[in-house]
Amino acid sequence: MKRVAVVGVGQTKFVSQRKDAIHPEVAHEAALAAIEDAGIPIEEVEALTVGTMDPFDGIDCCDRWFSGAAGGFNKPVIRINTAGATGMSTGIAAYEQVASGLFDIVMAVGEQRVGECHDAQSLLNTCMCPYHERALGAGAVLLGTFPATRHMHKFGSTNEQRALSAVKAHQNAMNNPHAHLQFEVTVDQVLNSPIVEWPLRLMECCPRSDGAVGVIFASEDVAKKITDRPAWVNGVSSIADGPFFGDRPDVSYRAALAIAGRRLFDKCGIKNPLKDIDVAELYIPFTTMEIIQAEALGFCEEGQGGRLLEEGITWMGGEMPICPSGGVLCTNPIGATALIRAAEAAIQVMGKGGKRQVPNVETALASGLGGMVQFHTLMLFGSEPR
Repeated sequence: MKRVAVVGVGQTKFVSQRKDAIHPEVAHEAALAAIEDAGIPIEEVEALTVGTMDPFDGIDCCDRWFSGAAGGFNKPVIRINTAGATGMSTGIAAYEQVASGLFDIVMAVGEQRVGECHDAQSLLNTCMCPYHERALGAGAVLLGTFPATRHMHKFGSTNEQRALSAVKAHQNAMNNPHAHLQFEVTVDQVLNSPIVEWPLRLMECCPRSDGAVGVIFASEDVAKKITDRPAWVNGVSSIADGPFFGDRPDVSYRAALAIAGRRLFDKCGIKNPLKDIDVAELYIPFTTMEIIQAEALGFCEEGQGGRLLEEGITWMGGEMPICPSGGVLCTNPIGATALIRAAEAAIQVMGKGGKRQVPNVETALASGLGGMVQFHTLMLFGSEPR
């Protein structure tokens, strides 16, 4: 395998609806920003992987429409869809094409215009099994509520702890020029916002966003010629759990994610994730997810995820900031969201974070999740190749 690094990242500004642009224009905007960041002509990009989720775009197979505008004319293009994990799966596919030696430069592009969709929530609710689970009236939000109530019952976690996740996310998004929701909130404002599905309130749930992101992966020899500060992809990991939410032995713990994390950390020599990782861009569509993912990834003992928030460990200036970008709670172009996590983690290693930059980042982790929280994806970046 070849060593691989991220050498360029580009993002649009994310908003509720891009009324000023159509799909190809949005994808082109992100791809152009990525190649400009890398300082290379589009002709040097040999192949594309593209990620999107058709139901949220208002048209079928929109990748057929925007792939060319993103630089894919006369080049190999692979389209990826693994639900909410689509973005990270798209990045992993690009990485593996370079690592295999097939190409030297591949760009991953995630694009989504959820504003084109008539009702995103109705579509999200169809992720439940139509025969065994959908009749319960359960939808996508229960992926945050069931684990929240179970965690509260089992460990005594509180509404206030979850509210801190939202406060932190919004505070961080104020420093991110690409973020969709850019306003600060307090714990009281979170706890007094309308209930969406108990115990989650509006400020604990992600928005729906329009926008795109491009990430350029290059082989070692090429990466060193492009930049003297690439973000090396030191490891990737993905895993699939069963599709039935009711089959999980304990919804308060992400067992599949824990397995994927251990595989990645063992491969990369990570002994103590909290100590060895400087920053993490986790896929957190609901506040519950921050607490549960932190536990599954070994940042703390099971049941102690809320403590990380209370003690400031995962805030900017803490021992290991989580989502300096503001994360999914502030920006969510669904099919592109997980690729943004990879992009933001790479940005931290490359030192290009601006006001959201964490000092002296040497190792950064990005995660994605999708389906009935059944697809988990991870990518670990470093300032030096391993």
